[in-house]
Amino acid sequence: MTTQPTTHPRHTPFDAATDIHLTGPFAPVTAEVDVAGLPVEGELPADLDGAYLRNGPNPRFSPIGSYTYPLDGDGMLHRVELSGGRARYTNRFVRTPMVVKEEEAGRALWPGLLSPSRPDADEVGPELAGTDRELPDINVVRHGGTLLALAEFSLPYRMSPQLETLGPETFGGTLAAGICAHPKIDPRTGEMIAFHYNLEPPFLTWTSIGRDGVPTPPRPVEGVERPTMIHDMAITPRYVVLVVSPLFFDIEAAMRGGSLLAWDPAAGTRIALVPRDGGPVRWCTDETFWLWHTVNAHEATDSANPAADVVVLEYSEWTKPSGITPGPSGTPRLTRATIDPASGTVRRETVSDLDVEFPRIDDRLLGREHPVSAFALRTTRPTPHPGVRDGLAWHDTRAGTTARWEPDGVAVGEPAFAPDPGSDDPDRGWWLTFTIAFGTGESHLVVLPAADPASGPVARVRMPVRVPLGLHGNWLPTQEDTR
Repeated sequence: MTTQPTTHPRHTPFDAATDIHLTGPFAPVTAEVDVAGLPVEGELPADLDGAYLRNGPNPRFSPIGSYTYPLDGDGMLHRVELSGGRARYTNRFVRTPMVVKEEEAGRALWPGLLSPSRPDADEVGPELAGTDRELPDINVVRHGGTLLALAEFSLPYRMSPQLETLGPETFGGTLAAGICAHPKIDPRTGEMIAFHYNLEPPFLTWTSIGRDGVPTPPRPVEGVERPTMIHDMAITPRYVVLVVSPLFFDIEAAMRGGSLLAWDPAAGTRIALVPRDGGPVRWCTDETFWLWHTVNAHEATDSANPAADVVVLEYSEWTKPSGITPGPSGTPRLTRATIDPASGTVRRETVSDLDVEFPRIDDRLLGREHPVSAFALRTTRPTPHPGVRDGLAWHDTRAGTTARWEPDGVAVGEPAFAPDPGSDDPDRGWWLTFTIAFGTGESHLVVLPAADPASGPVARVRMPVRVPLGLHGNWLPTQEDTR
């Protein structure tokens, strides 16, 4: 992919070589491959039978107008299938109508999300004229037997078992506006809980999609009076937990050529506890902070007030949104918030001083207390490329300790947990992630034992091509749990 400035008659040229998220370990790839019999260093566990599948922004052509990571970029799925000690790699673009039209033209036609203009009919035809680029490039999940590539706040795309793009998923027209990038699948009920923020009232809605793929109609979250960006969420058995920080959409400013997103710290951060049974929303207020990603939430008795029932939320806390607002954003720290729905108060504490993001747990424990959380770690070592994470960390909530794996010379992606299919013990299983070597781009899927992840990989699967740093993915066992 070229990194030279791109010209376009209606958009400012954009030099991809100046953006750290388009170079080095982030640099996009365009070749689609399917290779079996991958080389393995060490030994793949015999019980690992399934696929690690990850999504991430990967522009099909050099961007025009602007590029704002992680909100821009076409989706590309990277899959490593593991079975019988063998491995196979496949990657495919999520082919939205925009990607298809640009492939016909051989160049980018849609500018970045924060650019003020859109292509006209002369460029893309009457059906696509004036449309925004669809961006199912954030996450990928399987629910009800359907594979979904997820966007930030628009329609997901259905993908075939061969990773072919089947089209947008509206869930029978019930969720025609789309869902979020981070729905949560309740391991107790099989429901997939999702939210959606809107630029017009109602500004925030949520829904429950049954294990059969049938959703409830979107339900408004009362008390949200401005269009607000929210990236992630959490659930408990009783609540949908939504952290509403003051990152507002400013349509008028965007029409004048300004930023579409405005950070207003004076407005504070609020947390909505939305009863899943349809009861009234319980709002709790706090000082301003931002989160991209939650770890998990659970219900508990307040240790400081045994008479109070609270919700405990863990997440990676930022001072302000990174990457999309000017100025320093602080260092993300593992933080625990104790939320009292009766008093409407929040008590926060920093759990770890490590620079950690992309938190994950054993997803079988979503909504309940979890013993271990995993993170992509930024160590204190200098790296050849800014903005990357170069290790993994695991926080043990039982002992209050943290283990680390800090390999040399590689960037490290988000971890995902693959449980031992013969056990419910979260200490029995494996953590999976991609690593990308600085300089060479040599890429591996690494498999680390959950019982002692700091000891390093039990297996490293060498990819046949470079796998760029991306965003989110999941372990999908061959035999899906339908209980």
